[in-house]
Amino acid sequence: MKVFTWIITILALGLIIFNATKLDFEAPFEGESYTAVLTIIASLCAVILLQILRISKKIETLSKKHK
Repeated sequence: MKVFTWIITILALGLIIFNATKLDFEAPFEGESYTAVLTIIASLCAVILLQILRISKKIETLSKKHK
């Protein structure tokens, strides 16, 4: 599970970097730039969710050790 979350995080970060090159800062909500903005937001959500999953797994292992 740990390796899986790291792989997905790296892929999401790669998508963020790729789509950042597609942004048109003069018109960010038009055409291809709009798709890039949406994909960046979705990738950031994925990274945040994976961080929450990692932290919850770490808490779970610590609570099992403590019992």
